[in-house]
Amino acid sequence: MTPSQLRAFHLVAEAGSFSAAGRASGISQPNLSGQVTALERAYGVRLFERRGRSVTPTETGRQLQGITARLFALQDEAKALLAGELALTRGHLRIAADSAHHVVPIMAALKKRAGDLTFALSIDNSAVVLERLLRGEADVAVMAKSVSDPRLHALRLRTDGRVPLAARAGQELVLRERGSITREVLEEAMAAADIRPRSIVEVQTREGVREAVAAGFGVGAVFASELGEDRRFRRIDVADSDLLVAEYAVCLQERRRVALVRAFMDEATQTATSA
Repeated sequence: MTPSQLRAFHLVAEAGSFSAAGRASGISQPNLSGQVTALERAYGVRLFERRGRSVTPTETGRQLQGITARLFALQDEAKALLAGELALTRGHLRIAADSAHHVVPIMAALKKRAGDLTFALSIDNSAVVLERLLRGEADVAVMAKSVSDPRLHALRLRTDGRVPLAARAGQELVLRERGSITREVLEEAMAAADIRPRSIVEVQTREGVREAVAAGFGVGAVFASELGEDRRFRRIDVADSDLLVAEYAVCLQERRRVALVRAFMDEATQTATSA
């Protein structure tokens, strides 16, 4: 195994194809292909499923990608330390979140500090967000899922309460897909109180839930802090439930010192303090 083989594998895994990795890195596609093939042959493993021009990591490949993501992140941190560039000036931050509502203000504050920063924001349910962070596909995460994993550092941003409960019996509900903390909390509470909705319409995203509710498919559930101002909706507060749901900013413990990660968590701390 050589560093160039690992780097070639990582570039291809991140880009999703040899050609895209070549364009992004400036390394020729044959060179990347040769390095990856040599790595596979050396250990008798298959790291990618090859489908036309695109590739998908095998299970072994996904595990190795998690390792190489940490490896090269630490290498970048070492370069920044030796170059004396720990102060936030520029860079690219990958963020996974279960809602844009809580994370965009933090991104805006970072942008004010350093205008040359760029961001990649992916939105999904909390279970997927956590997976992306642990696999090294995101630098930081903002999600409602509470974590007690020693690999992670978490900061609570805010807490919401008053989840609708008894008034939802016999009604149509519009809920996120399984893996959503909003849905998990609501269904657990309704099951404990033996309350059954008439039906459930499952929608993939929070924005989709809002549009389905606006179209008359049923009653939706969102955190109080995420309701916003929209005249299409009427807020319903039900006083028979005091379930608390918190939102957290999370990063890997081993990456807390990386300049961009540290800056994001610092801004998240300011957000939590002023909330």
